[in-house]
Amino acid sequence: MNSKIKLGIATATISAALAGCNTTQPKSDLASQLQAAEQENSQLRSEVAQLERSVASMKSQPEGSSSLLPPAAKAGECYARAFVPPKYKPISKTVLKREASARVETIPARYEWVEQKVLTREASQQLKVIPAKYGWKEEQVLVREASTKLVEQPAVYENVEEKILVREGYTTWKKGRGPIERIDNATGEIMCLVEVPPQYKTVIKKVVKTPASVREVEIPAEYKTVKRRVVIEPAKTVTVDVPEQYKTVKVRKMAEKPQERRIEIPAEYQEVSDQVLVSDGHLEWRPILCETNTSADVVRKLQMALREGGYNPGPIDGVIGHETMAAVNAYQKANGLASGQLTMETLRKLKVI
Repeated sequence: MNSKIKLGIATATISAALAGCNTTQPKSDLASQLQAAEQENSQLRSEVAQLERSVASMKSQPEGSSSLLPPAAKAGECYARAFVPPKYKPISKTVLKREASARVETIPARYEWVEQKVLTREASQQLKVIPAKYGWKEEQVLVREASTKLVEQPAVYENVEEKILVREGYTTWKKGRGPIERIDNATGEIMCLVEVPPQYKTVIKKVVKTPASVREVEIPAEYKTVKRRVVIEPAKTVTVDVPEQYKTVKVRKMAEKPQERRIEIPAEYQEVSDQVLVSDGHLEWRPILCETNTSADVVRKLQMALREGGYNPGPIDGVIGHETMAAVNAYQKANGLASGQLTMETLRKLKVI
């Protein structure tokens, strides 16, 4: 029995390889078919392992046991051992999704803008130079010293009237006109001897009143009034106190310090669905479709039903080939049916019979 199962698997593997080696198909189709064949082989290997476990359990039973033959068999029907998958019972249970924990939440510090006086310059002392004060002062400046000089005093003249004899007195003969006038014998005229007085002339004469002289004259010193810039108050240095200086600025100040708050997070649970094994997978006699109770028409109906159900049975040719059996096995597993054989249960489920 064990060798037959292994042979069946080997045949299925070779058939899958041959089906994928069709050179008329594109390489992408060949690759996908090879991948599908590998998946089917893997499924077949797991089924073989389960079948081997079932065969081993059957061998442990005593000979003559009724489980070695189909129970309540009917004439004209074929039976084969099919693998009945394990049965599970769905249950709901509460599981811990997340353990209880704590989260530390940090509340950041809060800041605000406030006006604050900031010292920009400290109090100090500095030396201040007070410049000298100047003014104008009038003063007599000696231009020329006192001295003496000889001054020539000219003569002083004055005008005086003086009679100057211009002509001295004399006597002269003049013609007379009277009886006492002398008669010139020659001419018979009367000639008179007349005394002419001296003639004077009054002239203004410049005479020295005061003779010229030389005298020593004192020349006083000569001064000039000038304005001179004089120091009224000399320059000096004084110590001046410089007060401290502040400036009002806006500063960002912490109003509240940062805080930490511990938040307890309770454990979280969730309801999950699970399955509890009710019975293990095992081999069981089931009526199957065989040569005595099948026809090509039934196989075609089977292939069409599989295709309508979304399974690929290969060509609809009425022949149970590798692809058809692979589709049957996939359908059986998806619906929790006994697998490994084309059972009547599967045909009824597909509404073929």
